Amino acid sequence: MRASVILSALVAAMVGFGGTVALIVAAAQATGADAGQTSSWVTALCLSMAATSAYLSVKHRIPIITAWSTPGAALIADTAGTIGFEAAIGAFLFAGLLVLVTAAFNPVGVLVDRIPASIAAAMLAGVLIRFATAIFEHAETTPALVLPLVGIFLLARLASPAGAVLVVLAAGLAMTFGLGWDEEAALDLDFATLQFIVPSFDPAVLLGLGVPLYLVTMASQNLPGFAVLRAAGYTPPTRSILAVTGLASILTAPFGAHASNLAAITASICTGPDTHPDPEKRWLTGPVYAVAYLFLAAFGASSVALIAAMPAALVATVAGVA
Repeated sequence: MRASVILSALVAAMVGFGGTVALIVAAAQATGADAGQTSSWVTALCLSMAATSAYLSVKHRIPIITAWSTPGAALIADTAGTIGFEAAIGAFLFAGLLVLVTAAFNPVGVLVDRIPASIAAAMLAGVLIRFATAIFEHAETTPALVLPLVGIFLLARLASPAGAVLVVLAAGLAMTFGLGWDEEAALDLDFATLQFIVPSFDPAVLLGLGVPLYLVTMASQNLPGFAVLRAAGYTPPTRSILAVTGLASILTAPFGAHASNLAAITASICTGPDTHPDPEKRWLTGPVYAVAYLFLAAFGASSVALIAAMPAALVATVAGVA
């Protein structure tokens, strides 16, 4: 297995987890979840990412990378204490069921297949532009870290395009220690546990949170994710992806997980030529990505603290150059 495959998968996992886990914590707080339930929420999501990415990538032999619903987490965070945790779990189950039902209808697959290549490329560009702009934003606030890393990337890429991101990550960690790591961050690795939450089904919450969660997950995650795969030259197995992620959402919801879906932002890291020059070998990123998420799942809340201790500028810069 090429080092670039492993590196792409690890960067995708770091970006996917580190870039949005704060939203998960905010969503958990909004529903009134305690620390143990929040840890269970994160752990269940990570287990879902590992299982679905590995299964779909191996089965279809294309790089199918899954993620949690970032816009869905933002939606939940905006409820600001108006919905109880048990009722939210019921809404998560309902949203997962809607995705599973959607997988049974062929029109969704037909719609995805009819997306023109130019539109797919434009959607991919819209996904990737967030990486580039984030570098400039952090360059204004943390120039001592970001600007040298960009320079290191340009030089390293001349020597080894596949290894340039690894060089940036290693240099960034070294510079972070030099500039001052968050010494107060809790970096002890404690094994995570899952907590089963008995859901409650409030019709108002099912319609007010469950349906919007389904809609934003489909529109902001799954459809752009399908476009990313098409832009990379793959034909996404639409119904299979929806069925597996919908079922995963249902199975993990009682442990706190809000939604599993196809990745868009992190998927773009694993589908390009820098991952592997042979498109038929890029599916290997799926199992490696799964191993990374199994590690994150094993340590639950400690994983949150570990990523949170890394400067946001470092995470953003690594994501931008990847």
